[in-house]
Amino acid sequence: MARTFRLTLGQLNPTVGDLAGNAAQARDAHEQARANGADMLALPEMFITGYQTQDLVLKPAFVADAMKHVEQLARDCAEGPAIGIGGPLAEGGEVFNAYFILSGGQIRAAVKKHHLPNTQVFDEMRLFTPGPISGPYAVGDVRIGSPICEDAWHEDVAEALAETGAEILLVPNGSPYRREKIEDRHGLMVARVIETGLPLVYLNMVGGQDDQIFDGGSFVLNPGGALMLQLPPFAEILAHVDLTETPDGWRAAKGALAPFPHVWEQDYNAMVLALRDYMRKSGFQRALLGLSGGIDSALVAAIAADALGAENLRCVMLPSEYTSSESLEDAALVARNLGCRLDNLPITGPRSAVTEALAPLFAGTTPDVTEENIQSRLRGLLLMALSNKFGEMLLTTGNKSEVAVGYATIYGDMAGGYNPIKDLYKTRVFETARWRNENHRDWMKGPAGEVIPQRVIDKPPSAELRPDQKDEDSLPPYDVLDDILERLIDRDQSVAEVVAAGHDRATVKRVEHLIYISEYKRFQSAPGARTSGRAFWLDRRYPIVNRWRDEG
Repeated sequence: MARTFRLTLGQLNPTVGDLAGNAAQARDAHEQARANGADMLALPEMFITGYQTQDLVLKPAFVADAMKHVEQLARDCAEGPAIGIGGPLAEGGEVFNAYFILSGGQIRAAVKKHHLPNTQVFDEMRLFTPGPISGPYAVGDVRIGSPICEDAWHEDVAEALAETGAEILLVPNGSPYRREKIEDRHGLMVARVIETGLPLVYLNMVGGQDDQIFDGGSFVLNPGGALMLQLPPFAEILAHVDLTETPDGWRAAKGALAPFPHVWEQDYNAMVLALRDYMRKSGFQRALLGLSGGIDSALVAAIAADALGAENLRCVMLPSEYTSSESLEDAALVARNLGCRLDNLPITGPRSAVTEALAPLFAGTTPDVTEENIQSRLRGLLLMALSNKFGEMLLTTGNKSEVAVGYATIYGDMAGGYNPIKDLYKTRVFETARWRNENHRDWMKGPAGEVIPQRVIDKPPSAELRPDQKDEDSLPPYDVLDDILERLIDRDQSVAEVVAAGHDRATVKRVEHLIYISEYKRFQSAPGARTSGRAFWLDRRYPIVNRWRDEG
């Protein structure tokens, strides 16, 4: 009779530092795996600690505590299927990113990650010691090889496992989302199964952690690259994979193939999940934001309503004498469409008080951007007061174009705890708003239909801090600006390359200058959902003080 093996995949959502909570998730998943006759429960990379831990793993007490929870989990789940679970391993004065195999009340094996990623958001060479390439481990009479995340992006680990007797490859991951990464994962894993001739199970965690979003999307491949199971992205799910030994080796049975959404939906889902988890994991239930009547705050309000429910969102309009009647109407319409609360809190009185207080020192000077920024900072002050008083997290609403060139007021409209659209250029904000108006999904808690009025999308963007102000008074048109920014920031192109692409050199140099002199603002800005793979924070680390400019 042919051998069979049932593997339960836990595409689950751990929380960094919540060792007890993550272990409880593992125990619950184990009970379900046991009830479904599984031989093994697989959980993602670094699941016991959550991921990424950053410098937490440099604290010996944290690593020791994580180890205690793994050992206790082994004892608690002694009966039933084996468990594969990721966590840190301290050994010989070094710390490894490890994958533990638990069975019969004990830790039976510990695979150590060999390739430590050290690009983009990853800094694992600083945190962990590279482990040796090890052979497969046994679960019953089946030999399984587990390249841990980055290990599967290289040929050598999978090849060594195949040569030392692995029959199945199980790849536990903590792989964060970026646009088009899903396709990259599939392509690389197909290469591994073609090279080894082994079936491969790719298991990724799901959930938001600070700026990163783990998008799940786990899948199973048979030798030759045939896709046998595809789990939905951005969703917590337990799924069972049945493998059978054939004369040609082990093969996975056909399972459900969840469709993959378009990139606009992926981005939107990522921003919703990121905000929902950032709020939940940091202990907030309600959010607020300044709703200006513009597209940026309207999109953030839609994301917040979809993440938290409209009943958990407060929008606040903070008008001045420069706020147009159209903006007042548009803000009210956005709030009505979403079904959320809208408060009106004029800043005219506070502004008069500040103007009077500063008058003796400002005497003889000409009004300039200083007075404009006072308005923004008063709005930030009032919104933070509401946040403090009512325990609501303040969301900021600056898009990536503004964040890139510093078209934002520090301690003003930059005030707040999280920015869902921080990694969306303005042109993507427009397209995302159109997408949301035309689409609704079950995972959205907000209403269907046109939640962002078309005239909000169509009208020229303005900060409304002076009469008849438009963004394009201070910046190039957004289609021009965003192309320059994407080339300078996302692609690291030189000024000469950007000019060769058709842009005016003086404009490129001005944008480059604005990027560099705004670094101090970004250093103090709220975190936000990473979608591009070149987001501000860990993806791009520049000095605040920097006099170099590209004169090529």
